[in-house]
Amino acid sequence: MANILEVQNLVKNYGAFQAVKGVSFNIQEGEIFSLLGPNGAGKTTTISMLSTLYQPTSGDAQIAGHSIVKEPMQVKRAIGVVPQELALYEDLSAKENLVFWGQMYGLSGKALSARVDEVLEQIGLTDKARDKVKTYSGGMKRRVNIGVGLLHKPRLLFMDEPTVGIDPQSRRAILDTVKDLNQHGMTVLYTTHYMEEAEELSNRVGIIDHGELIAIGTQKELTKQVGENETLLLHIGEQEEPAALATALKGLPNVLDINVVNAEISVVTSSAKDILASVVGAANARGIKIHSIDIREPNLEAVFLHLTGRALRD
Repeated sequence: MANILEVQNLVKNYGAFQAVKGVSFNIQEGEIFSLLGPNGAGKTTTISMLSTLYQPTSGDAQIAGHSIVKEPMQVKRAIGVVPQELALYEDLSAKENLVFWGQMYGLSGKALSARVDEVLEQIGLTDKARDKVKTYSGGMKRRVNIGVGLLHKPRLLFMDEPTVGIDPQSRRAILDTVKDLNQHGMTVLYTTHYMEEAEELSNRVGIIDHGELIAIGTQKELTKQVGENETLLLHIGEQEEPAALATALKGLPNVLDINVVNAEISVVTSSAKDILASVVGAANARGIKIHSIDIREPNLEAVFLHLTGRALRD
């Protein structure tokens, strides 16, 4: 399948600070591609360059065959953008907001009216279309925000952390909307710091941290990087000494790697259940209380921990 997006060595500097460091990746038409990384990783800056809001310091990208540097107007016609911040007028209804933004896209008359009704159906707000946005829940506002990005039928939709700060039910509705859009042919570039969202939605994932794209592939391809190992997560008290316990655990059989983040110790092992008793014994011998223990099979969070030595959400 053809690439709708091709990114070549994209860089963004702010003075001496390099926010994005030579990022390169492709997105095939029809897929959901997620950029997964913690806050401050460079996800929003990357989206802002690709949507022509920011000028790259160097590098380029082609969207539907058009350069973001040389042909920004052609790029804008091919993309829809759902930003983190709501781009809505709260004293207007959902329908009035969509009409306004549709006019900004150059739509008018019966074509605009029909398209607004289609989008309201897509985002599940037909019955609330005439209510003012200020009366909506956070999740409903997010859905209108998505609708704005869909009005002109873009070939590629950028969604920048669309579920931040909303309740679980609204989050579920938005994830289902993304999957439905994709099933109807929409290509999506989705940014998130939630591992479970990337796992559920994505055909492929790019892991980004400190402005660098450090890994890219399907979930299966990425989890192969940590092998068939499991991770034992030990949550201890903040007043305890995690470094001392981590040092003791390194000497146990089948312990492959250990990372300490605040009051959490991650122990990579070939079999978490086999070492569990020894881990608890080592903690008890040092008077260290373990508040809770989680066992995790290989997943994207384990990949991030393996590649960076820290948790995805510190």
